[in-house]
This record gives sequence, C-alpha cells and structure tokens, in this order.
Amino acid sequence: MTTTAADCAPPKATRREWIGLAVIAVPCLLYSMDLNVLNLAIPHLTADLNPSSTQLLWIVDIYGFLLAGFLIAMGTLGDRIGRRRLLMVGAGAFGIASVFAAFAQTAEMLILARAVLGIAAATLAPSTLSLIRNMFLDARERTTAIGVWVGCFAAGGVIGPLIGGILLEYFWWGSVFLLAVPIMALLLVLAPMLLPEYRDPNAGRLD
Repeated sequence: MTTTAADCAPPKATRREWIGLAVIAVPCLLYSMDLNVLNLAIPHLTADLNPSSTQLLWIVDIYGFLLAGFLIAMGTLGDRIGRRRLLMVGAGAFGIASVFAAFAQTAEMLILARAVLGIAAATLAPSTLSLIRNMFLDARERTTAIGVWVGCFAAGGVIGPLIGGILLEYFWWGSVFLLAVPIMALLLVLAPMLLPEYRDPNAGRLD
C-alpha cells in the first residue's frame, strides 16, 4: 500500500478553529489599544485625579513596561499550566483591572490598575499565538491565521485613538477602560467551548 501526499497532509481547520480565531483576535485589539488610548484622556484624568508629574508618567508608561517585562515569562508559564488556561486567567484579570482603572479615585489606584493591566496583557500575545500554532496545522492556513493575529495588533494601534476620542466626547475618562470588560467576559464564556487546551511537557523553567 502506497501513501500519497494527500494522506500525509495535515488536517484542514474546521469552522470551530476559524471561529476560535475570531474569539482570540479581538482581545489582541485591546492589547495594542491600551498602549495609546489613555493619551487622549490625560487632560481629563489630570483634572479629576490631580496627579503629580511623576505619577502621570507612571500612569501612562507602567502598562508598557510591565507588558514587555513579563512577556517571555508568561509564554513559559502558558507552556507549563496550559495556554488556554493562561489566556482565561489573563482575560479575567484584564477585565477586573479595567473596572478598577475606570473608577479609580486616586492616581495611586490608577497606577496599580494599569500595572495589573500590563501584566494581564502580557498573557495575551504568547498564549494566543501558541494556540494558533496548535489549532492550524496546515501551513497555508496557519500563515493566514497569524496574519489575522498580527493585523489585529496593528489595527488596535490605529483605532484606539479613534474609539478613545468618541468615548471621551460623550462619557468620562474612565470609559476608555470599560470597553475591555464585555470583550473579556465574552472570551471567558467562549474560550472553553472553542479553544483547545495545550501544554508543553518540555517547558522551560520560570527564570
């Protein structure tokens, strides 16, 4: 019996995988939106919270600092505990921290909320990319899926200021954070149904 190339080809993704891609792509928009959406709200939150110049720098920058600092560690953690599990933990933390940021009464509270947002955001990129690599085994489909994933990060940086401007036109500065809450809640509901769980038995140590 001979084996044809078609028999050896990896399986094609089903509708479930493509819907799952949509589920994990939307949080990637928020990942990059939160890097710059706050810039438009600075005059409004400065008037309400009266932060010092140092506090204002931390409010803006701590998200990006902690996101970058925890990115590699979160990738390793996802390999150890499960990539879907890490994504769901990060989504839950991101949603809760967004609520605290939206209703912060002091500059210190907003800095703390932004710090948690940065750490939670660090779970999104490695866990979603790893899930895509496991969900899409066909090389061409995987390339398409990764292209969608990258495009969402890029789109978030573009539409973040636009959405932030619209929200600030009609609501208070904290509204720019609340956009994440329903999206992360939807992810928590749909992820167990649409996203598979994967672990790496040879995962490295958390250094």
